[in-house]
Formats: sequence, structure tokens, C-alpha cells
Amino acid sequence: MTHLNRQQKELIFDYCVGVTSQEESAAAQELIFSNEEAAELARKLQGVLSPLASHPEEQCPDELADVTISRLKAAAYSSQLKLQQLIAQEQGRQGAVKGVFRRNFGRVVLAAAAIYLIVSLYMPSIQQARYRSACLAQLMTMGQAIASYQHANNEQLPTVAAVEGSPWWKVGYKSDTNENCSNTRHMWLLVRGEYVKPTIFICPGSGKSRGIKYRSINVRRYYDFPSRNSVSYSFRIRCNKSADAMKNGRQVVASDLNPLFEELPKEFDQLSLPLSKELEGLNSANHGRKGQNVLFCDGSAEFVKSRLVGEGNDDIFTLQNVFLYQGSEIPTCESDAFVAP
Repeated sequence: MTHLNRQQKELIFDYCVGVTSQEESAAAQELIFSNEEAAELARKLQGVLSPLASHPEEQCPDELADVTISRLKAAAYSSQLKLQQLIAQEQGRQGAVKGVFRRNFGRVVLAAAAIYLIVSLYMPSIQQARYRSACLAQLMTMGQAIASYQHANNEQLPTVAAVEGSPWWKVGYKSDTNENCSNTRHMWLLVRGEYVKPTIFICPGSGKSRGIKYRSINVRRYYDFPSRNSVSYSFRIRCNKSADAMKNGRQVVASDLNPLFEELPKEFDQLSLPLSKELEGLNSANHGRKGQNVLFCDGSAEFVKSRLVGEGNDDIFTLQNVFLYQGSEIPTCESDAFVAP
């Protein structure tokens, strides 16, 4: 019998708690069918989680979800023995789980890391925490790709020729003159140059962007992302002001999708978007409006619950003193870290 590696154990674990994609679920099912160790692991995990099957979902605090993810990675995947011990411990107390869980969710969760395994992984917040973690890693991968591009191109950032004030929202627009009509074409250079795979620009938490396939296209024939749905991040508007700012300090490079531009005209005809009070208060949709991951020019990335980022507390999703967006506006000062499609 072939022993499972770490990646296979994680796949089985994710499958049992219901956070796998359709393709991952198929792979997990095939592994369970063909490998005795995988089948036994799946059986025990499903047995541990079964007491929660009829329990109504409750809200799980974000902080608790994040702690759960880190503890599970440290404990459950550190070794097969540790995982088996964790499972065995919980199987011995299944009978008491329902009553204790109903009486006091908080005390049960805080009692031990083993209880985190049973209770917290059943909550939607845990899945969101996993998505935030994966998204954070993807943004850092983008940062590494940008650094590699700079190293190979005389320390220049990925840049395409564009006239300041030209449209920056027409992602995937095909013109006869091959004009640059989006703020994503410079990031596509990372894909064309094979510094990074195109799927890295799809946030795991963005439902709109799931299922995009790149296998059937030749990325070198494209000068931009194929469509708006094939990129779910927003990037700092490129202009003289932002270029100067990027040379100093810890400036914003990219973030989760700007909530102002979730819905854009499909025919590329005209954009006219007034800034409303509702739009002023929204976080990105990528992570359930709880906040957004942000990539900085030093290669670091972090999840922030506010749109106000940096020393100047600048709203990264709006331009300073702009209240109507037509898709060609640009920052007027270096401190305006505006990210857009």
C-alpha cells in the first residue's frame, strides 16, 4: 500500500469538511477508492464530523476562524500520528458533543484544539478564512513575480505604453489599434513572460471568477486578460504620480477587487458611476465584505478590515475628490493609492 503524502492528506481532509472544488472532490473520491489509507482516514474524519450534521449553522468569529486554520495546519498535518491521535480523542467523546455544543459554543471551542477540529471547520467562516489565506499567498506570489520581472528588465516595473487619461476599465477589450484600454495589461505582462500563471489572478474567495479555464488559449497571443471574469483583483492606476510613489516606502500595489467596479458595462460603451454612500462603505466582495487583502511594493501582503490603508489612511478604492467615475480619471498626487480594474 502506498502511504499518503502531505498534499494527499490535505485533499482528503478538505474533501471531508466540504471545501473542495468539483475537480478536487473527484480527485479525493478517486484516492479514497484506490487507497486503503485514504479510505480509512476519510472514514474516521467523517465519523468525527457526523454529530454536527443536524446542527444549525452559527456565526463563527473571524479571529476564531483564523486561529483554527493555523492550529489545524500545525497539529493535524504535522504528522500522521498527530492526526490519528486527534481523531481518536474526538471519537471517544462523540456522545457528549451535541449537548455540550448546544449549551455553550464558545466554551467548547476554547476548551481544546481538538474541539476546534469538530466545531469550527463546520462553520462557513472557516472556509472564508481558508480563502483569505490562499488569496494572501497569491498576492505575495504576484509580488515575487513583479520582483523577478524588475530584475530581468533593468529594475523597471511591468509597464505598457498608455496615454494618461485613457480608459482603464475595459478589461479584455479588443481594438483594431491594440490601444491600451485597461489597468490590467501591465500585469498580463507577467503572464506572457511566464513569471506567473494566469490563475494566480483569480481570488479563491471570488465566486464570479471560479471556473475560468486557460488550457485552451495561447496566452502569448493575448495582450490583456481575456475577460473581466478572468481577473478578480484591482491594481494601482499607473501614471506619473503613482510611478514616483512606488519608488518610496510601503506603497499599495494591488488588492482584492474594488467594490465600485464589480459590475461594469458589458459592451464597453460608456461608464458613468456616481459615488454613493453605499459604495463608500463597502469592502471587497472577494471575502464576504469582511475586508480585503492588500499587496505592497515591498512584497508583503496583509488582510485589512478597512479601506483606509497606509500612513495617510487613504481610501484605496476611491480617488481623492472624485465623485463621478467615467473610467479615465487618474490620481492627482502621490498619496492617492487608487486601485482599479
